[in-house]
Amino acid sequence: MPFDNTMTVAKMIKKTASDYPQVIAQYKRSKSGDFEKITYSEMLQLGLDFGAALLQHGIKRGDLIGMISDNRAEWQQADIGIMAVGAVDVPRGCDATLIDLEKIFSIAECKVVIVENSAQINKMLSLQEKLPFIKTLICFENEIKSDAAENLKKSDVELLFFNDLIEEGQTWRIKNKGIIEEELEKGKGDDLATVIFTSGTTGTPKGVMLTHTNFLAQLDDLQLRIYGNPGEKALCVLPIWHVFERVCEYVIFVQGLSIVYSKPIGSILLADFKKMNPEILPAVPRVFEAVYEGITKKMRKAGGIVNKMFNFFTAVAIIHKRMQRKMFNQNPCFSNYYTFFWWLLFFIPWILLWPLYWLGDLIVFRKIKKMLGNNFRGGIAGGGALPPNIDEFFWAIGVTLVEGYGMTETAPVISVRPFAAPVFGTIGSPLRGIQTRIVDSDGFILGRCKEGELQIKGPTVMKGYYKNPEKTQAAFTVDGWLHTGDLAIMTVHDELKIKGRIKDTIVLLGGENIEPLPIEMKLGESRFIKQAVVIGQDKRYLTALILVDEEEVKSYAESNGLMYDFFEDLILTQPVKNLFENEIANLINTKNGFKIFERINRFALITKPFEVGVELSAKQEIMRFRIAELYKSQIEEMYKEV
Repeated sequence: MPFDNTMTVAKMIKKTASDYPQVIAQYKRSKSGDFEKITYSEMLQLGLDFGAALLQHGIKRGDLIGMISDNRAEWQQADIGIMAVGAVDVPRGCDATLIDLEKIFSIAECKVVIVENSAQINKMLSLQEKLPFIKTLICFENEIKSDAAENLKKSDVELLFFNDLIEEGQTWRIKNKGIIEEELEKGKGDDLATVIFTSGTTGTPKGVMLTHTNFLAQLDDLQLRIYGNPGEKALCVLPIWHVFERVCEYVIFVQGLSIVYSKPIGSILLADFKKMNPEILPAVPRVFEAVYEGITKKMRKAGGIVNKMFNFFTAVAIIHKRMQRKMFNQNPCFSNYYTFFWWLLFFIPWILLWPLYWLGDLIVFRKIKKMLGNNFRGGIAGGGALPPNIDEFFWAIGVTLVEGYGMTETAPVISVRPFAAPVFGTIGSPLRGIQTRIVDSDGFILGRCKEGELQIKGPTVMKGYYKNPEKTQAAFTVDGWLHTGDLAIMTVHDELKIKGRIKDTIVLLGGENIEPLPIEMKLGESRFIKQAVVIGQDKRYLTALILVDEEEVKSYAESNGLMYDFFEDLILTQPVKNLFENEIANLINTKNGFKIFERINRFALITKPFEVGVELSAKQEIMRFRIAELYKSQIEEMYKEV
């Protein structure tokens, strides 16, 4: 749908509701575990009812309204109402810490905050002295716990319930016909839609101001790349406050698709796949990694001929698909097309492997794909880098998985591989209307096939950072291009490949520049390693913190007769240390494309899983500044002279 300055997100949803009034917009899980159905017409009317109640309570165009909630049907309904009256949401998830909330709302100064439940009520009330301007809380859940009720009695904050406001708005609309609809029509594309505070990988959240046009400008191209038909389902598991999930839901709404609200928990996710048969799954790479790990662990537990067949046919499928990608130019191209004789070189092994690939699909892969239901079209990985081994596995077994790329400041999509014509190992070409360029460290523009910083221009780029002109100015070049801070390279066909973060670049004492992300993703291919963090800034050599996979290490210990009382004792034994030394050496070496100075010299094994808000950002990216603080003693130990 082409965008113009008269269109807003609320108007887009209104148009879809007009085109497909009886199509299901939302599948909401009930207390019984079944899914309640909400049509587009019903969702729009609930949103307008809530917007009418906001008008009654004095909300004006341009007012900022906080939203602390995970993804649920009421979130979108509430946001339709907020946008209909021209107000602006300031969203955050239920995992937000008190420090996060204090920082965000001390800047945003919202008078009204929508909360999901009692826990969020208690959070906001505990900050009342520091955030005295918050006067009203609106709760999605109909009942609150006794401790929240007691805390409310001690405060001067008013508590309202979402469902009560819906009823209030319905009554008001009967007496004031057409008023809320008129307010919705007043909206313009350059009106502010949201202020999203970045997840704080640098420790200081910044409020990204995004307009309606910022969101809508990308939908025209996105619905061609991530396509669907009215009534088809998308399984949504990510936090809605994050801009990647938010725009995914707008792609769903603009096409008249249906959202099925699920959870990124293996048992729930797979059960919902089986029950609801969705066509699309947008998720962070960690969700797809978890699916992959679940499959491989299940095969190893089965053991014997089952595991051997799985490993054999997977290896065959990977080789077969590699040949196919080379034949049909589905790999990133940094030179000319292959000649006919070069094509023939790949065709011969491809055709010879075809019977084995077909047999593997018949015996193994179809059973795996059945876990994703009968209608699955594809997954969209965003919010972080997709590990190459995960990308290759799903490509090999015939499950479409495309990778997207963007940033909060670009609302967020910059590029995404299309379902219909993906190019492996890339994030696709920039969306139509988005200009990109790659520059070196001195700001000189580089041509294709040369690595440098990616910079962006276009209608999706933010208005700026809320109340922060200095940071806004620093985010742009003097000629108006947005710094992404990402190292990228462009193919001859304009697909982008992200190589890492400029700020993450490790510089050793010898002056060697190292991108940690490829090393960390390669280490993550080991079944014994859940996550790895490479360390080495201003040091003589690289080290790594290795988060071990407890289940796999225990299985190794059992197979090798290692005795232990506590798991923490087991990982200190020499056989386990030798295991990880061999794993690291076999993964990070010159044969796998790594340089000599990228070798991991020492490592520390850790057992505590990384947590969002502690070691990880909301996108589940490593917050390196936090790692340096939390694991200071382990890092110092790795650099002690011996």
